[in-house]
Amino acid sequence: MSETVYLNGSFLPLEQATIPVLDRGFIFGDGVYEVVPVYSGQPFRLDEHLARLANSLEAIRIRNPLSLAEWQGVINRLVHTNDHFSDQSVYIQITRGVAPRNQAFPPSSVAPTVFIMSMPLDTPTQALVQSGVSAITALDIRWQRCNIKAISLLANVLLRQEAVDHGVAETLMLRDGYLTEGSSSNILIVEQGKLLAPPKNEHMLPGITYDVVLELAEANGIAYSVEPISESRLRAADEVWLTSSTKEVLAIVSLDNAVVGTGKPGPLLKRMYALYQEFKKQVMRRQVPHHGQ
Repeated sequence: MSETVYLNGSFLPLEQATIPVLDRGFIFGDGVYEVVPVYSGQPFRLDEHLARLANSLEAIRIRNPLSLAEWQGVINRLVHTNDHFSDQSVYIQITRGVAPRNQAFPPSSVAPTVFIMSMPLDTPTQALVQSGVSAITALDIRWQRCNIKAISLLANVLLRQEAVDHGVAETLMLRDGYLTEGSSSNILIVEQGKLLAPPKNEHMLPGITYDVVLELAEANGIAYSVEPISESRLRAADEVWLTSSTKEVLAIVSLDNAVVGTGKPGPLLKRMYALYQEFKKQVMRRQVPHHGQ
């Protein structure tokens, strides 16, 4: 069955979707993106994802091409058109549009390019959840505005490939001696039974799953703190977690070939994983109105 995508106002088969070679996304990586998980046909925290998308657009001075209601309508239509898979990952990309190659912005009359597609949402297997994964560390070589979800992801690609080259699941990034995030995930640690999360700033992307995990900690009496995490605390942590919309909450049990904690998913990870799955069942699949950050 052919996948339907959205491109500049039209719904069409993926193989028919094309853009001009002078699109600034292709030429400069001049654009932003967003990824929305969909459970049982229902986009999760869509308003929050669209708010993050709007913030990214504003940060790079691209006008938001659609209203909130228009975004909701297009995304819901695409999700239901591609209902041959119930759980989906909706990818949204907006570039500054098509213009002659010039680093300066084109005239304001140039229309942004809007592309949306959906893919199956594949979450970790039970075997992977129970075993945990391995990771490496590397210097954070990205630019200074990592809070913008920009499509120019070459640094992330290189860091992710380092993980692949080492046969591990993720690369954790260190900047000036402190943990920022993973190449495609947020990272949290557990220290003496307390959950610690790096603060949101220009060096990390504010993750929706990161928010959910901290909300679940707050609601269930799990002690947590949002504060800078030094490299030494990361390496001495009792537990290290990886969070993202596709990986959910996953234990990192080996870091740079050194065992983390007991070398198995720790007790707090197991509790949070259970809470997350219950939340997924009760809330993500039964869309309760939510007005969070």
